[in-house]
Amino acid sequence: MAVQQYRLEPTYTVSYLFRRILVPVDGSESSMRALDVALDFAQRYGSRVTVVHVTQEPSNVNALRDKVLERATRRGVEVRFKTRVYSSPSSSVANEIIEEIIEGGYDLVIMGARGSTINEEILVGSTALSVMVNSAVSVMIIR
Repeated sequence: MAVQQYRLEPTYTVSYLFRRILVPVDGSESSMRALDVALDFAQRYGSRVTVVHVTQEPSNVNALRDKVLERATRRGVEVRFKTRVYSSPSSSVANEIIEEIIEGGYDLVIMGARGSTINEEILVGSTALSVMVNSAVSVMIIR
């Protein structure tokens, strides 16, 4: 009986499919794991990574930006950091992420399964679920 072995064969299909990657971050551990996956794509396939932080309060963005840029620099990857500010009654975090996807022409969204949700039993948060269902591009959910 022949045993099938796993071999790494060079493939560049991924590099053509996912050239521009968007990573929504909120500072949660889940979103930072998603950033690590995106940085790995960038290292392996030359993808361009844009990190977006959606907030109602633009004053507390600097610490998160520094954390993201430091993580990317450690991996030797250049990332673009964007902030989108929204007002609560007229928009939402998911809506702003979807608008960024449309405006930026991204090929892939890599995001954490849940942000700072208090309930530990929730496997996929409302923002991730909304983006996954309403996005016209591929969405990779990281747990």
